[in-house]
Amino acid sequence: MNRDVLYSPQLWTVLGTLLAGVAVALGAYGWHDLEGDTAIREIFMLAVQYHMWHALGLIVAGWRCSVGPRSAKAAALAGMAFVSGIVLFSGNLYVFAITGDLPVTGAAPIGGFAFMAGWGMLAVSAVLCEKSD
Repeated sequence: MNRDVLYSPQLWTVLGTLLAGVAVALGAYGWHDLEGDTAIREIFMLAVQYHMWHALGLIVAGWRCSVGPRSAKAAALAGMAFVSGIVLFSGNLYVFAITGDLPVTGAAPIGGFAFMAGWGMLAVSAVLCEKSD
């Protein structure tokens, strides 16, 4: 992927808004179609919550990319971490809730670490923001 595209505010903002919309749709599915098993529904809705929070984090990463070049690098890393976390953590929980099988053993904890790394990189993005940016 072109480095300019990776640091683009539009990339992370569009991706964040689209993933937020997907989280809303999955939340509706989970709430209405998984009503028979409370434990499975709770797992699915936990995945939806983390998915939504980190989709919103992607929108913040997009905003941070617009602040300046130094901030954009850390914000792009945050965006990549958030997307990885959504796929690994929420994705694993979605598949488990629907099929009863864990598609990738250990993916959820790795996704959780990616979420934490993303928030850390957003903090770094704020620290790197200087008047010259």
